[in-house]
Amino acid sequence: MNETDASNHSQEEDDDKKSDKCMKTISRHFFSDESEKSSFSISVIENMKEDYGLFVWPCSIILAEYVWQQRFRFSRVSVVELGAGTSLPGLVAAKVGSDVTLTDDSDRTEVSENMKRVCELNKLNCKVMGLTWGVWDASVFDLHPKIILGADVFYDTSAFDDLFATLTFLLQNSPGSVFITTYHNRSGHHLIEFLMIKWGLKCVKLLDGFSILPPDKASGLSGNIQLAEIVLSGEVAEETSSSMVR
Repeated sequence: MNETDASNHSQEEDDDKKSDKCMKTISRHFFSDESEKSSFSISVIENMKEDYGLFVWPCSIILAEYVWQQRFRFSRVSVVELGAGTSLPGLVAAKVGSDVTLTDDSDRTEVSENMKRVCELNKLNCKVMGLTWGVWDASVFDLHPKIILGADVFYDTSAFDDLFATLTFLLQNSPGSVFITTYHNRSGHHLIEFLMIKWGLKCVKLLDGFSILPPDKASGLSGNIQLAEIVLSGEVAEETSSSMVR
């Protein structure tokens, strides 16, 4: 490489860094009740660069709101978020008192680094680890979550079987646990139902995602989004009558 080539290469790297920096933004998400005594906000670092996928998607906003509304249920329990990405639901769980582990694909190091930065930004002590669905690393066997969260994890049908394999293992590894997920009601809905039967799972709660959102949050979102609670067949997720707080 001659001096001209080296100079051009260096300029391209500088341009990439500047472009990457311009694509990053911090969004704030507010959670409050009528008394506002326990109100708080979560700041999230988003990267608008398409190949990173570090957006706060509507499914994450709805699941985070559900965690907030059910915050007494999340107090002092172990929570794992699958495919966490920007991690908004997991961060809210940590804020209301959960012991949270945020996970995403082990190969997506930029996502893991972003999760660590977001935890520091919000002064939250969450564990961050790589977890590739269908891959049995030693660290997976140490997870015993009471609640598993997953926002918009049903988007790639080719990954569904690996996701259900990992999900079923985690549910079996912690008897009485529950998977709470929000997802767009896409064409893969029937495949989800088939795989639930295949892996011995059942849905114990199904809601229209927008039905739980305050009007100010619902007005800025669109889509056909559902919220489901899924457990092992033969088990019932624990939920006290006081768990729903509005």
